[in-house]
Parts: sequence; C-alpha cells; structure tokens
Amino acid sequence: MAMTNRSNRKNDYYILSTIDELVPQDHEVRRLERAIDWKFIYQEVRHLYSVFGRPSIDPVILFKMILINYTFGINSMRRTCREIEVNLAYRWFLGIGMYEPVPNYSTWSQNYIRRYKDSEIFDTIFRKIIEQAISHGFLDTETIFGDSTHVKASANKRKSTSEEVELTKKKFEDDLLDEINEVRRQNGQKEFDSLRRTEYDFDEETGEVTERVETKTVKQSTTDPESGNFHKGEHEECFAYCLQTICEKNGFVLATYAVPGNVHDSISFYPAYEQVQKQFGSSIKNVCLDSGFKTPAVAREIIENGQTPYLPYKRPMTKDGFFRKYEYIYNHDKNEYRCPQGEILKYTTTNRKGYMEYKSDPEKCKNCPMLGRCTHSRNNQKTVTRHVWADYLDQCEQIRHTPEWKEIYPQRKETIERVFAMSKENHGLRYTRLRGLKKNQHQALIIFSCHNLKKMAKWLG
Repeated sequence: MAMTNRSNRKNDYYILSTIDELVPQDHEVRRLERAIDWKFIYQEVRHLYSVFGRPSIDPVILFKMILINYTFGINSMRRTCREIEVNLAYRWFLGIGMYEPVPNYSTWSQNYIRRYKDSEIFDTIFRKIIEQAISHGFLDTETIFGDSTHVKASANKRKSTSEEVELTKKKFEDDLLDEINEVRRQNGQKEFDSLRRTEYDFDEETGEVTERVETKTVKQSTTDPESGNFHKGEHEECFAYCLQTICEKNGFVLATYAVPGNVHDSISFYPAYEQVQKQFGSSIKNVCLDSGFKTPAVAREIIENGQTPYLPYKRPMTKDGFFRKYEYIYNHDKNEYRCPQGEILKYTTTNRKGYMEYKSDPEKCKNCPMLGRCTHSRNNQKTVTRHVWADYLDQCEQIRHTPEWKEIYPQRKETIERVFAMSKENHGLRYTRLRGLKKNQHQALIIFSCHNLKKMAKWLG
C-alpha cells in the first residue's frame, strides 16, 4: 500500500454546514447549556445599564466567557478570547456566529471595572446554580463538610513590610465576655469591661491621656496588601488568600468565603457557616470539620444550633517528656483538677482569654518525684487551664467515639477534599492572577459555580 502524503495540500476547504451541526452532541458545552437557563442574568444586571447610548455587549456573553475560562482551565482571560475565536464549540455556547467578532479582553475588563466589580451578580450566579440543583433533588444537606484551602496570591514574597494593624473583634467576643464575667462573679472576683487590656499613652507636654487600640505586627505585601502571610506545616511561606468552603454530601459547594491567608480557620469559619445556616439550617443535622476548627467557640456554635459536630482527635500541644493535659483529671462537681500523683489543683481565677486557671500547692510539689515531668516553673507550681466553654469540647470527644463518627468523618476525603483537589487541578484554584480581597471572592464564587454546574450537568445527562 502506497504511503499517503498530505503535506502539500492547501487548507482552503469550504464548509457548508451550521455551527450546531459541527459541535458534537456529547460536547461539554451542550451539557452546560442544558443545565440552566442563563436569561436570569439580564434581569439581575439591568440596573447597571443605561437606556441611552449605543448597544452594549450582551451581558450573558460576557459571563459565559468567564465560565469558559474557569470551566476549561484556561489560565488567562486574554487567551480565552483567542481560543473562542477559533473554537466552534465555544462560539456555539456563546451564541456567536462563525463570522462575528469575539469580545476582546479589554471589553471584558472594562465591563467588570465599570459595572460588575461592586455588584452582587457573582453571588447571584452561584446561588442560581445551587437553586437549580435543589430543584432537581441533587443536594443532601443532612451532613455538611467544611474546610479551608489557601490560594497563592499574585505577590512577591520578598516584597513586604512590617505593619501595625488593629485587632479585629471576633464574632463570639461578647458572649465569651458574658461567660467569663459570670464565672468571675460566682467566685467573688471583679468583672472585666473588655476581653482586651486597655493601653494608654501619656503626652508629657499637654498632660493628656489617650486610650490606645490594641494592635499586632504583621508581615504585609507591598504588591497585594490585602493578601496575608501564609505559613502552615510543610507549605512554603507565601502571600495567599484562604477560601473557607462548605459543601454537602454529594460534593456541591454551598458557600465560600475569601479571607487573607493569615486568618485562622476557626475565625473565617463563621461567615460561611452563617450563610449555609441561613439557607439550609433546618435540614442540617451534622457538621464535619478538620482539626483546625476544634476550638471551644466553634464547638459551642454548632451544638447551640442543635447540630452534631464531628471533629477529629487533636494531638495535645505539650512538650515531649511532660505529662499530657488529659492525665490531669477534672472533677466537674468540685471544680478542681487532680494531678497524676493525686494532688489537688484548685481554681484561682479566670483570665481575659476565657481560661480558668487551676494551681497546685508549691510546698507539696517541690518534693514530688515527678516534678520534672510536670513543670519547670521557678516556684514549683503547676498551672492547668480549662476554657469556660470546655464542656462543648468534651461533648465532641464523646461523639468521636461513636459509630456515627467513624462512618461520617472519613467522608471528608470524598467530599470537601475532593472538591478542592478537582478545583485546583481543573479550574485554576491553585493560585490567583487577581489582586484584592473582593476580586478573589468573585473568583472563588465563579470557580465553585463552574464546579457545581459541571456536576449538575453531568448528573442531568
């Protein structure tokens, strides 16, 4: 059989066909188009357009372009515009004819800057896809799974300054202050006005005394000041954003919330949880979280809402060679601790951080043969602390030993961890090209909208 050689043929074929005929019936864009009616966007953005002037670019086309960008993992909006020019499937999805011009990057960028950057349209798109999944019965919100993942910021880690920033008030501070003062009142101690120590500055020239807000020193990027310095475990230190995300049993993302990379999981948990609680609270029975969320405040929030927290074992943060905290037995009725040698540690005070302090008798401790494994304090006194909301953590530990925990908690790797893995691998969640907290919140909403839409389209198919 003779060898075929097509190298000299000219690609000047005429195609007498429609775009609809050329796009395969099983192509991804067809499933995405069938999954949801995109006309709702017109009503949501109508107030952002004027009734005068020349006709604008169709807003549905603009948002479908960014969906193409993240759904198919194209790492640049400029490249997305070029891909649409030559990809018939993308043109079919956008409703652009073969000879019609494709909106360029500048068009999308200026529309975002002038119209969409301060709008709620990204939240609306995310919510509409969730509502569509609910209408098909795809969601199972009896158990929700939460976690956060970091997204590398578009910032050079070597370009930074040290800044003094004001400590932000935590959501639970007022409730914690009331609880602390109740404990102190029962023990005949003076109540606190605030959880923070009041600091004052004295001006020698005027004699004026001014109250100073409590601050802390942080490493701030000069490239993207709204990002945060992220350093956790084996991860490389970098500037990043963290996305607090909650999904349900089938892997549909219910809420996502972007914060700077230096915000702890137990703090960023509340906005995302409140959003899910508001929409699905009546159907949620179980909340499954990672060890980073195992704090008294988070456990209390979940239990007070009538839900069951499923939290893992957390290794005690005790130095090697010392007794673990669980080896000091707490007597709830007498409100005291007993050390491994049988000596009593009595309650002394409750500090501003919400921890009750229990201290031993130094005279009994100084001759103890186990003193070296108990404390290295100069006065030979051992101090054990217990949070005023520690009872909620004790309930979590009891739940951890139930058969339900052994069934539910391992599902984290099949739900929220899989969501992060797929979004990082396929939808550009590993790093961000955008700068600023609001832009990254919009990006997170679009990425997880694409994740939910692809899953729903697949299930409908």
